[in-house]
Amino acid sequence: MAALFTGKVLTGNRERDEVETERELGLALENKVLLLYFGSGQCPWCRQFAPILKDFFLRLTDEFYVERASQLVLVYVSRDETEEQQSAFLRSMPKRWLAVPFGDAFKRDLELRFGVSEVPVVVVLRPDGEVIVGNAVDEIRRVGPACFRNWQEAAELVDRNFLLAEDFDELSRRSITDPFRRLKYKVEKTPEEKKKGRKEDGEESP
Repeated sequence: MAALFTGKVLTGNRERDEVETERELGLALENKVLLLYFGSGQCPWCRQFAPILKDFFLRLTDEFYVERASQLVLVYVSRDETEEQQSAFLRSMPKRWLAVPFGDAFKRDLELRFGVSEVPVVVVLRPDGEVIVGNAVDEIRRVGPACFRNWQEAAELVDRNFLLAEDFDELSRRSITDPFRRLKYKVEKTPEEKKKGRKEDGEESP
């Protein structure tokens, strides 16, 4: 997913911290479902949808609702007319949201890439950048947080509950394009596979 933002800058909500290096983007985005929210604080349809999206995000990521945050990240791509309008809107939204900086031409690139002509739009992406849902606004309205389960399965995320500590450390150092699924479960080898492995290693069979 970080490849989508290579050479770009994202900002943290309200804290104005920039997330720009490849490593920072990898840590922020890897092994997560990414929501790109195209909207505006001045659009009447967006004003109706924004509280729904806020509640949706909080119920999946806030410790008040869940013991462990879901593997979900949201990037706000605004159509606000001024930086002050964008900042004011973001201040009313969850702190964990990221945003494309106001005035960044990359926003237009994203609109063209995902065919966004009107707002609100929520594009749901796999960690590899493939589209899961082109616009999930209606799904979020109708189903609520329950729809994340389907996205999670489609994204083939590694559930960190299945990882040992050393596996998690290794995962944090791996490229976002590496095959995460092989880390999900440890499969016991058959006796034949074990015997073959000993021969390949130069050990004599008993």
